[in-house]
Amino acid sequence: MNFGADRSLGLVVAHGADVLPLRAAADANLLSGLQGVDDAIVRAAALDELLAAGRDTWTALHGRLRELLDGGTHRDLYVDHTSLSLRLPFTVADYVDFYSSIHHATNLGRLLRPGTEPLLPNWRHLPVSYHGRAGTVVASGTPVRRPLGLIANGDVPVYAPTARLDIELEVGAVVGGASALGVPVTIDAVDEHLFGLVLLNDWSARDIQAYEYQPLGPHLGKSFATSISAWVTPLADLEPFRVPAPRQDPVPSAHLVTAVPWAFDIDLRVLLQSALMRERGIAPLQVSATNFAGMYWTMAQQLVHLTANGASVRPGDLFGSGTVSGPDRGSEGSFIEMSWGGERPLALPDGTTRTFLLDGDRVILEGEAGTGEAGTGEAGSRQVGATVHLGSVEGEILPASD
Repeated sequence: MNFGADRSLGLVVAHGADVLPLRAAADANLLSGLQGVDDAIVRAAALDELLAAGRDTWTALHGRLRELLDGGTHRDLYVDHTSLSLRLPFTVADYVDFYSSIHHATNLGRLLRPGTEPLLPNWRHLPVSYHGRAGTVVASGTPVRRPLGLIANGDVPVYAPTARLDIELEVGAVVGGASALGVPVTIDAVDEHLFGLVLLNDWSARDIQAYEYQPLGPHLGKSFATSISAWVTPLADLEPFRVPAPRQDPVPSAHLVTAVPWAFDIDLRVLLQSALMRERGIAPLQVSATNFAGMYWTMAQQLVHLTANGASVRPGDLFGSGTVSGPDRGSEGSFIEMSWGGERPLALPDGTTRTFLLDGDRVILEGEAGTGEAGTGEAGSRQVGATVHLGSVEGEILPASD
């Protein structure tokens, strides 16, 4: 099941190709009598009211929608998924992006600091992150204009379009509920705040980032655009795919430790299609495939770290996992890794090569859980063949502004 927001229908829920508008379900009196679920929630334009309502409401609404969709009744209320005009599914309150794949962090350390220890001393002790810009988070399908910025050029930098435009394959966590300022969210209370997941593309201008990354963190090299899927997958649908996270060495601080498995077995892919490929009718090429379960820091630890100093969370907060990269060639979540900083061009079926993105390139991120045998759920059951698809993220590169 996935929640989305259509520009004219309001909230919709998808189950495979079936799409049920919540307003239509409410008009048919199919959502009445649910704890905490009122008209303001089901008739809303987006997920904002539902995110604010909290876990009990999420559970009640999810359970009723699951009954309706699994039962296959009231099909006269369904709409054609091809007719949808999806928008950003919720109002993004704050946006933070993490750096939690040990493989990605090691690769970038080797690329950017050759001859030194790839991981900085603090990396294994806390989930490293930067605060992004909520106002430039956009829904899948929104074109991304090549950004301009200051780029190193001898002694004097030049203001120019980035020549090293990149992606970052990520999973985003959508936060609901709220916490009080000055009161950290504990690791045992994380479930009260994590509503669901989106796929996320943290577009990156590596040359702009390289010049500004002295001495503070990413800023203009990242803030021009972040794309997320137009569908939010509730965490409840991913319960069967929970798996133990990788072992952490050293053991982190006690406030980041839990016995609950917070990794998820989700297969992820990056596809690339050049403008010439589209002209010739050549399908997008898969350039990378990896799995979300290998992330060193989990989303639960990330949320706890976000609030460890007493910072509060609010409905609509979004945080990215950081680039999801695996240990092998072909499992990298960014082009800087795939091309090893531009030294290993990728061959495309149109006869061209890529190190970083060119104008007209189209990038697609895809993900699903359950393509093989699912992980063990809370009840210890195993599901075979039950696939949960996350919404894809697509974006085409436009030329820089004149």
